[in-house]
Amino acid sequence: LGAASLTELRTLNPFCRVDLLDGNSTLTEEIMNKDVLGTRRGYAAVVVATMLPKKELFQLNELARANGIAFIMAVTNGVTSSIFSDFGPNHEITDATGEPTQTLAISNVEVLDSKPKLLDVAGVKEGEQVVVVTVAQNEHGLEDGDVVVLEDLRQGMEGLNGMSVTVKRVAIASPTAAKVDTRGVAFKTALGLPTESVVSNFERQYDFYKSAFDEDEGNADKKFPVRTITIFNRLAFVLNDDNGKKMLEKTSVDAFRQYQSGGLLNQVRPPIYKQYKSLAETLQGTPVPQMLRGEDWEMGKGVEVHLSIAAALDFHEKKNRWPQLHNADDASQMVEIATSISDSRKDTEGACWAQSIQYGFPMGEPRDVDKKRIARYSRLFAAELTGFCAFLGGAAAQEVIKASGKFTPIDQWVHHDEEALVVDECASNVGPLFGSRYDYQIAIMGKDFQARAANQRVFLVGCGALGCEYLKGLALMGIATGKDGKIVVTDMDRIEVSNLSRQFLFRQPDVGHPKSVRGAMVVKKWNPSVNIE
Repeated sequence: LGAASLTELRTLNPFCRVDLLDGNSTLTEEIMNKDVLGTRRGYAAVVVATMLPKKELFQLNELARANGIAFIMAVTNGVTSSIFSDFGPNHEITDATGEPTQTLAISNVEVLDSKPKLLDVAGVKEGEQVVVVTVAQNEHGLEDGDVVVLEDLRQGMEGLNGMSVTVKRVAIASPTAAKVDTRGVAFKTALGLPTESVVSNFERQYDFYKSAFDEDEGNADKKFPVRTITIFNRLAFVLNDDNGKKMLEKTSVDAFRQYQSGGLLNQVRPPIYKQYKSLAETLQGTPVPQMLRGEDWEMGKGVEVHLSIAAALDFHEKKNRWPQLHNADDASQMVEIATSISDSRKDTEGACWAQSIQYGFPMGEPRDVDKKRIARYSRLFAAELTGFCAFLGGAAAQEVIKASGKFTPIDQWVHHDEEALVVDECASNVGPLFGSRYDYQIAIMGKDFQARAANQRVFLVGCGALGCEYLKGLALMGIATGKDGKIVVTDMDRIEVSNLSRQFLFRQPDVGHPKSVRGAMVVKKWNPSVNIE
């Protein structure tokens, strides 16, 4: 398969070097290679796209962890797909979200020697000293704990330039009955006043409504209703953390009293360090495995998928083969192995076993293993569906990018189980198979489905990035391969060089030609039976 794909992969991007591993090296030897394709660099990531024997799989994972290499496994079996991500025991994330950082213009800096009661800053008690910064923007867009660097301060404050400081949001308490319109002109105009004046105005408002509330005898046993309003043009400096202490080693709070004008707050993203567990650890120690659909995760449906993967690895270890397609004996043995694994873990804290789960929380109450789902996983283990492959390919590629430190990796495991695809398991409908390119689809969804798919008539509008993906999927699934089937694709655009980075049906010689014409030509070569125009 690798050799057959090599030429097409190389033409996708001539600047990306793609090659095959020769037969002289084992996988474990190759992962230690410190000069990959003559680059004088080792591997940044290892992606496993097929289930490997347990010993080899665990060994690869441990080698990757020991050498600072990201390990990603993406496998699909029947109507189930799983992706596992392990970035090692100490992974540095330099940019968790990919969102652009903020640059804020300072319009005022105030030192409040005693924080007023109504002013709310997380971690600052009433009466404590606090430094409040007002910015020129209406909304600063920062969160508690964000870090900014002071820049362009003048008039005796130059010594603060380049220093990092953690910020907190500033809020103020307001009576609910006051119904302050925070989007109104009056409120925004009032925020242009010094902080002490803003607080003084809210204190008068608070006292007025509190007095009226207390005078009402019906409120004797009630709590005065107050809401907290975030003041989005103000931030408070945190001076008791590491950043603040470093600043105070070189200056004092009084330095902020000198402020007159100017200055910038440049947001920075301090690195985040995360520790990831190994494949072996998480295969046992994930009590509620994550599912792609939130409701499936809350119901604990990931447990059966997790147990099925563990059972498949043990099955291979015992029989030196994987469960066979539609094999009832293999399915029965897989259920026994999964049940045994679950029973053996009951007394292990934090382990994955068949227990009652409510809203994503393990309850510790034993339940029966879902034998039907595990048996189905075994019977369809050998099958792959086009849609699942496309999804996993994109998800795994995104995880590889995260090895650079940009974006946050997934939390180790994510499963998906699409039971709705199995609608008719009648033996005569899902078999016997006859060696066609659609055997896996027939094995799962049946001959009736395949016959209906072959005679579908599809009008595809657009052959860009998404259109290419849809067209590929339709052709590989055998849509419109029957005598009554047809795909009509239309797109007014012509192919440009910038399209080649994401519209994979096209190559350099296609530039300047209509997208719909060239897209149809490519998938027709892949599947000559498709009726397309």
